[in-house]
Amino acid sequence: MATVIMFHHIHGLTPGLRRLADTIRAAGHDTHTPDLYDGRVFDTIDEGAAFRRSGAVDVDARAREEVERLPQDVVYIGVSSGVMHAQRLAQTRPGARGAVLIESAIPITGEWAFGPWPDGVPVQIHGADADEFFVGEGDIDAAREIVATVPGAELFLYPGDRHPFEDDSLTSFDAEATALLTQRVLAFLARVDTYT
Repeated sequence: MATVIMFHHIHGLTPGLRRLADTIRAAGHDTHTPDLYDGRVFDTIDEGAAFRRSGAVDVDARAREEVERLPQDVVYIGVSSGVMHAQRLAQTRPGARGAVLIESAIPITGEWAFGPWPDGVPVQIHGADADEFFVGEGDIDAAREIVATVPGAELFLYPGDRHPFEDDSLTSFDAEATALLTQRVLAFLARVDTYT
């Protein structure tokens, strides 16, 4: 059993992400889903982004507080904007067991980087191949940099342009891509769980 923390996307901790976490939990993993928005959920990306910009909640501080309650040997999962927290913590908090970055990635060199990828921390990255955010904003380039640099890193591309595609409570849901993503994430967690 791995200890997992999953950071939600810009819409908030939606019912769909709760169900995704439940699937991971049902596979035997101790899965935590912090609600960085204090129960608020937004129908659109623009509404979620406006809330983040408002400063009503310090999501970075909240993410740090949530992870401090957990042991160090955590697998960090981030979905879209949640990747910022997951990747930062995987790279900077000692003891990470792994990272799953869904629909976003931060470069590991240059001004946006948190620093180099830590040795021995496996990473899996997922995104749609025509996603205006993942592809159009350059996250795919960061993902390719990670895969080219980190031994064993995996990048999985899914056909389509939906964002986020893994949340069955949103109109952007893609059932086929989500089923494959879920299979791959569970396989990753099973592998991570066997590492000593």
